[in-house]
Amino acid sequence: MTTLTRPDGYSLSSDPARLDVDAIHAFLTTSYWATGIPKEVIERAIRGSLNFGVYHKDAQVGFARVVTDEATFAYLCDVYVLPEHRGRGLGKWMMEAVMSHPSLQGLRRLHLVTRDAHGLYAGFGFKALETPDGHMEIRRRDVYQRKDD
Repeated sequence: MTTLTRPDGYSLSSDPARLDVDAIHAFLTTSYWATGIPKEVIERAIRGSLNFGVYHKDAQVGFARVVTDEATFAYLCDVYVLPEHRGRGLGKWMMEAVMSHPSLQGLRRLHLVTRDAHGLYAGFGFKALETPDGHMEIRRRDVYQRKDD
């Protein structure tokens, strides 16, 4: 994906060289889904994912990460826009870029988990699990807070 730009100074890119890992860490470590996540974990996650950054001038103000095999499955996660930049359509713009990315076309299944953005994702075709009883998980809620001996 090439960099997309808007007249209001925002740009969107999937170029991993543009990502500001410090900015991503600063947000994610305080998020409800990744509280306390170590920077090293974020760096590893980024290396294994398709990433999208939203920038205002030179500062990163949004992020989305897609874990995918680029053939059958993708998991959308770590999506955010900084609070001071919300209300400008940046989340929708980022989702349009994610959903139209060539590596994510023709997949059999796309997943995400959200506590509060159902309306945004429903606009892109996401809905509640059709067969939730068929899905299983291992969930370690406090994995970033544990101190192994």
